[in-house]
Formats: sequence, structure tokens, C-alpha cells
Amino acid sequence: MSWLDDIRWDEQGLVPAIAQDYRTGRVLMVAWMNREALELTVQEGRGIYWSRSRRKLWRKGEESGHIQKLHELRLDCDSDVIILQVEQLGGIACHTGRASCFYRRFENGQWVSVDAVLKDPEMIYHHE
Repeated sequence: MSWLDDIRWDEQGLVPAIAQDYRTGRVLMVAWMNREALELTVQEGRGIYWSRSRRKLWRKGEESGHIQKLHELRLDCDSDVIILQVEQLGGIACHTGRASCFYRRFENGQWVSVDAVLKDPEMIYHHE
């Protein structure tokens, strides 16, 4: 039996994966992993996810260069959520050019952007 068999995959063969800054504990993003993505994450020592919209493996940073270097992997008590403690190279995890995908805070009945854009997304992603 493999360590991958300990995980409670959902009906699509996926598990939610939370990427967390290994130094500060800040949640950077949430994505999904299938068995192959998790196995490759461990083998390559970097965040690799399953893109549900593109239906393919997604190596974080493959286009932007903002790679997530894996420091520690944890499984929750129900075996159905993974936490990756990562070093976010370049300091940007979000496709909007921010440090974290969680940049909006609820204030007075609305969502307010509270984190600065560190790099213009047009400068990160080179669209043809």
C-alpha cells in the first residue's frame, strides 16, 4: 500500500490543497491535486496541481516563473485536505500579481482589496 492510498480522494479523484508560506503561515492559495500531481510534487519538491478548468497538470510558476518550493507536506485528520508549506519564489502566488490569492477582506458589507499588486499581470503572463 502506498502513502497515496491514505488520502481520501473525492469522486473525481481530487483533494483540496492549501499552499501556505512556510515562514509566515499566510495562506497563499487553494488548488486541487490528483494522485499524479501529489506524487510529482513530492518527487520534484515544488507545487504541482491539477487544473480543473484545463483538465491537466499545472506546475505552479510554469508560465509566470513564480514557483512554489516545497518545504513540508501535511495531511489533515480526515485525510481529505493537504497543506503544502512552500517558499513562494518571486513573492507572488496570485495571477493578479499579488502575494496571496486572499487579498480581499470583508468590510462594512463589501469585499475590499487590501493587498497591493506587486507586479502587473500583463508583465507576468506573456500572451501572444
